[in-house]
Amino acid sequence: MSSISRGRAALAGVTAAAVAIGVAEPVAVLTGPRSAPLIAVGGLVVDVVPEPLKQFAIAVFGRYDKIALLVGTAVLLAAIAALLGVLAARRLRIGLAGIAAFAALGVAAALTRAGADASDALPSLVGGGLGALTLWAFLAGPLRGDAEPSTSSRPSATSQTPAPATPPEPSLSAPTPPPIVAALAPEEPSAGWEPLEPGDHESRRRFLRGVGLLAGTAAVAGLGGHWLAGRRGVSAAREAVKLPTPVAPAAPVPAGADLAVNRLAPFVTPNREFYRIDTALVVPQVDPATWRLRIHGRVRNPIELSFDDLLARPMVERYVTLACVSNEVGGDLIGNARWLGVPIKELLDEAEPEEGADQVVGRSVDGWTCGTPTAVLRDGRDALLAVGMNGEPLPVEHGFPVRMVVPGLYGYVSACKWVTELELTRFADFDAYWVPRGWSAQGPIRTQSRIDTPRPRNRLTAGPVMVAGVAWAQHRGIRTVEVRVDDGPWREATLAPTVSVDTWVQWSWRWDATPGEHTLQVRATDAAGETQPERRRPVAPDGATGWHTVTVTVG
Repeated sequence: MSSISRGRAALAGVTAAAVAIGVAEPVAVLTGPRSAPLIAVGGLVVDVVPEPLKQFAIAVFGRYDKIALLVGTAVLLAAIAALLGVLAARRLRIGLAGIAAFAALGVAAALTRAGADASDALPSLVGGGLGALTLWAFLAGPLRGDAEPSTSSRPSATSQTPAPATPPEPSLSAPTPPPIVAALAPEEPSAGWEPLEPGDHESRRRFLRGVGLLAGTAAVAGLGGHWLAGRRGVSAAREAVKLPTPVAPAAPVPAGADLAVNRLAPFVTPNREFYRIDTALVVPQVDPATWRLRIHGRVRNPIELSFDDLLARPMVERYVTLACVSNEVGGDLIGNARWLGVPIKELLDEAEPEEGADQVVGRSVDGWTCGTPTAVLRDGRDALLAVGMNGEPLPVEHGFPVRMVVPGLYGYVSACKWVTELELTRFADFDAYWVPRGWSAQGPIRTQSRIDTPRPRNRLTAGPVMVAGVAWAQHRGIRTVEVRVDDGPWREATLAPTVSVDTWVQWSWRWDATPGEHTLQVRATDAAGETQPERRRPVAPDGATGWHTVTVTVG
C-alpha cells in the first residue's frame, strides 16, 4: 500500500485553499467584491467577534486593523487547510468535506450581507469546487506525489520469482481532470516499468511542479481579479464630479491657528492622513449616477434624492473635527477637515418628522447603521450631508459620494459613510450597529487633550523645550489647557486661535527643562467649565477619559 508524506499532504491542502481563494476573486468581479469568500467571511468575523478583541485590534493596529484581520484570516485558513490535507491523505472524503464546509461558510457569509442576492454565492461555490478538484488531483489523482511502494511489491534481491502483487486499495474516482491538471500528469509507464525506489525524485518533481503551477495560477487569478475590481471602481466618476460653490463658505483659518511646530498635528488634516475606522473590509464603490438617498420612516413627507438633486441644493462649507470613540487617551483617531455639504436640518424640516421620532438612523450602502438624535440634527449645528472634503470630492474610502458629518458626536453615532438612507424612528424601537455590541446609544464627544511633542521616551537637551499638542471639545469649545511636570503645579498653556467651537485647537507651553527623567501631563477645560477627569477609563462604552501622560529624559 502506498502513502504520501505529511509534509506534502499539508502542502496539497494549502495549495487547494489557495486555488479556491484565488479563483473566487475574478468571479467576484462579476458579483461584487464583498462576495469574495475571504472578504465575506472576514466581514462575518467583524460582526461576531467579541468587542474586547475588536478593541484590542484597533488599539494595536489602528487604521491597519482591516489588513491585520485579512492577513490573520488567511494565515488561519492556511493552517486549517494544511491540517485538512494531512487528514485527507488518509481519507480523501475528510478533506473534501472540509472544503465543502468552508465553501458553505463563504456562501452563508456572502448571502447574509446587506443587498446580497443569489449570485453572491457563485465565488464560494466555484472556488470550493476547484479547490476540491485540486486536493483530489494531489492526493488521489494524476499529481499524487511521494508514493512509497510497500516492501511486498518490490522485487526481491534473493529471489527470481516476484512476490504476488498486493492489490491496490480502491480510491475515490473523479471526473476527467481539466487540461491544466492533465498536462502535469506523467506519461503512461512503458512495458518493463519497475516501481520507483524511495530515493527516486521523479514523484517529488511532479508534485512540486503541480504545486508551483497551481499556486501560481491561483496568485495570478487572485491578483488579476483584484485589479479588475479596481478597474470597475468609481475613481473616474469621482474625478468627473464638479463641486458647487458654497452659498456660505467656511470662515478663513485665522493667522496663527497652525503653530507649525515639528511633530504637532497640522490644523487641517490632509485627506491621505485622515483616520479611517469602519467595518468595511472592501471600500464600497458607489456610482454617483445611480446613488439615491431616501429619507423615510416616521415622516410626513418622504423624500428621495439623486446625487444631482443634492448638488443642486444650496451648500455650506465648514471646518469640523471628527473623532472616533475608539480613540485612546493620546490617540490619533481624530482629524480636522473642511467639509462641503447640505445642512441635514433643512432636509429633515422638509420631511417633517412625526412626534416622538427621536432617532435618525443613517444606513450605509453596505448595511451599517448609526443612530443620531433627531434633536441634535435640528438644533442649528452644522450637521451636513457632505460631498466634499478639503476642496475636493469625498475620497472613496471616506464615503464617496455622500457621508454624514455631525459636530460634537463620535463617529459611531453620526458619521455614516456611503449613506443611502435616513430613517426616522425611535431609540426605543431600533438599536443601531454598535449598540447591541455594548456601546452607548448616544455618544457626545468628551473633552480631551493630547501632547504631540515631545514624544514619549524622547531624549531632550536641558533648557527651553516647546511642549505642544491639540485639545478638542466639539460644539462646546476649549477654554483652557494646562500642563504640569512631575505632579507639580498646573501651568496654563497658550491657545492658538481657531475657526470655531467645532474644531480642535492647538496649544503650546514653554518648559525650562532640567536634567533627569520627567513626566508631563496635560488636561483641558471646555467652554462649559468641565475639566477632563484624571481617572482613566477605557473607550467602551462611550469614550476614553484620563490625562495624557508623556515621560521624557533630559540630558
